Amino acid sequence: MLKETFTVMRDLPRVREIIAVLVRHGLGNLVQRLGLNKGIERAGDLLHLPGNHEVEALDPPVRVRRALEELGPTFIKFGQVLATRSDVFPPEWITEFERLQSNVPSTPFEELLPELTDILQRDPHEVFDALDPQPIGSASIAQVHRARLKDGTEIILKIRRPGITAKIEADLRVLRHIAVLMEFEFADVRRYQPARIVDEFAKSLRRELNLSSEARNMERFTQNFAGHEDIEIPRIFWEYTSERMNVQSYIGGFAGNDLEAAEAAGLDRRVLAERGADAVLKMVLLDGYFHADPHPGNVKYLPGNRIAFLDFGMVGRLPHPRRDQIVDLLAALAQRDEHGIREVLLEWSGDAIIDEEKLSTDIADFMFNYENLPLKDISFGTMLNEVTQISREHGLSLPPDLTLLFKALVTLEGLGRQLDPHFQMVPHLTPFVKQVLLARYSPQSLLKKGKGGLVEAFHIIAGLPGDVGKLIKQARRGQFRVDLDLKRLDQFGAQINRSANRLTMGIVTAALIIGSSIVLTIKGGPTLFGMHVLGLLGFILAFINAVWLVLAIWLSGKGE
Repeated sequence: MLKETFTVMRDLPRVREIIAVLVRHGLGNLVQRLGLNKGIERAGDLLHLPGNHEVEALDPPVRVRRALEELGPTFIKFGQVLATRSDVFPPEWITEFERLQSNVPSTPFEELLPELTDILQRDPHEVFDALDPQPIGSASIAQVHRARLKDGTEIILKIRRPGITAKIEADLRVLRHIAVLMEFEFADVRRYQPARIVDEFAKSLRRELNLSSEARNMERFTQNFAGHEDIEIPRIFWEYTSERMNVQSYIGGFAGNDLEAAEAAGLDRRVLAERGADAVLKMVLLDGYFHADPHPGNVKYLPGNRIAFLDFGMVGRLPHPRRDQIVDLLAALAQRDEHGIREVLLEWSGDAIIDEEKLSTDIADFMFNYENLPLKDISFGTMLNEVTQISREHGLSLPPDLTLLFKALVTLEGLGRQLDPHFQMVPHLTPFVKQVLLARYSPQSLLKKGKGGLVEAFHIIAGLPGDVGKLIKQARRGQFRVDLDLKRLDQFGAQINRSANRLTMGIVTAALIIGSSIVLTIKGGPTLFGMHVLGLLGFILAFINAVWLVLAIWLSGKGE
């Protein structure tokens, strides 16, 4: 916590700005609850300003979304990441997070020119011809300008904004501090590990800041799609590419949202939808390396019904074990297999305590809605969203790579249906799932797994004498320890505690009745209604205890 305190002191001006924005959007209670105002001059006065009734009338998701927009690029991007966490947030929050847009004004070219000169170590006009000072794209981290190489090759320059790194690092430090405070303050938020979400976001954003990292992503996708003539990835010019600038070939064609122009040019929208779906499913299921944001702005349509993917700053990676889980889930969804879905979700639950019977019931209800539905009427994205909703209701926080994948698949289906209203994801999904399953159980794959298992078993057996020796040494030193992790142990302990309390109250009640009866036989002392006061008081307390005990047992029975 001391480290977080130093972080706040270093970024004090930015913390003041954040507090002011949060309060302005009716989130002063959150500031107070997290203790962000402590030790910050005038924060207390800010928190007690008269409320803006127009803002206070808005729903919390709207207020949070507006606050994130005002806080700038880092917080907007964080909100866009949260939009992928439908396993954590209800639909109304996801809808607001999805509305977040980075409306960043472009940096004047005169301010970028010194940065560009420093990157190239010479005058940019000596390196590039037709360097257009008007940007063709402007985002929070970088902006894009068209140019031409000396040999006539059309290119684009993606240049990182000057000074953006320091601003983003400061915001990431503050975000991390807020996440730690939320884990400490809100018990119901703790299970979603907000600090871990921020750490994953920070790692992703730092990769995005390094424009040469995006260039390496593009080269890997180029290798994965070698031989696929219908898919195009921009070419990287490494001699000009660095951490601060990415130089790549310019791709013309039609923007992903300019469908009328593409159709007027003779492109087949149905073919484009099919090829786009096949490309992304190949990325996910065969390559394990996918474009995490395939929305229309990151896609172009080219003559010959070819598709170009752009902007590889955000990519997802799926190791083989995770890919196998995804294939099992997708196969279960396509075949409407309740047991398969349940097994995958239980595998993802880890050590979380799950009511397995209720989970099975919820999955059965979910699949019942699709039992007799024709294939053409099934929305695969809707099915995925419902699966994440079930996960959220059971307290399952899906791994970040899965939420990113689900978001990409939902976006892909939306893009496909924009191109072709009759587009169906499941028919495209099935061949890929079959291909992966056949490869998984092929003789070569089984032989490889068998060899791996034998090697692992050999290492375990070879290391057994050493492990036994360590256990004996620990036992001699009195350091031998056995940790037991029993599920529902806390719940079991609470039940024992309640039972002991009721037993104690029953004994006390019986003792009061017996004692009061004895007191009533004693002559002398104060009386009321002809009875000894202490005896009468004992009977009254015994009656109250008995009523409480009966009510507690009755209510407990109803709760079960």
